[in-house]
Amino acid sequence: MVSRRQECFGALILAERPWRDCPPEQLALAALGGVRDLGLAALGFSRQARLLQARIVMLRKRGMALPDCSEAGLLARAEDWLLPWLAGCRTAADLKSLDLLAPLKASLGHEAAAMLDRLAPAHFTAPTGTRVAIDYGAETPAISVRLQELFGLTSHPVIGPRDTPLRITLLSPAGRPVQTTSDLPGFWATSYADVRRDMRGLYPKHPWPKDPRAAAPTRRAKPRKP
Repeated sequence: MVSRRQECFGALILAERPWRDCPPEQLALAALGGVRDLGLAALGFSRQARLLQARIVMLRKRGMALPDCSEAGLLARAEDWLLPWLAGCRTAADLKSLDLLAPLKASLGHEAAAMLDRLAPAHFTAPTGTRVAIDYGAETPAISVRLQELFGLTSHPVIGPRDTPLRITLLSPAGRPVQTTSDLPGFWATSYADVRRDMRGLYPKHPWPKDPRAAAPTRRAKPRKP
């Protein structure tokens, strides 16, 4: 981005020279114009920023009073939430290096951010204590977690103002998908017996209790016998 002073007569440019002491606010406005021309792809959307955007969009679709963080919504109100972060951006590389996580967080305010963390958390905590990132990219929020880390869990995890069930991809000890469910108690009561039969043959060193609802969750294989 190059700042220039121009002397004009109507549409006719009489003189043009570099504007070396261009005020920062003018540079920020010029950068904002570039973002509007190029779209949000010109900016640095980290994985964390995309996750935050998806969480906001999901709750807004469910009627929560949150700012419009769709692509169109962000561009439409870019002057409000993005402009203060564009000071010093002179090149396309400067724009690309601007991670939108902090600007998006700042645009929420304290109360909205607290509601977001309560109703659309970034992570699900398994009974073992493992924090599993929630994928908000699909229509239904989803997680992938090892099956044995959910032993002892008798109610299905839900999020959002309408208690939306998480879509859970249950993984083998090797991290391979075994089954997908939105009804964990139903899975324990029906399909688990078949999964247990297959998994005991493939992973004999890992626990496969008959009643997973009464078993202790674990990340580990069975302890070795002395």
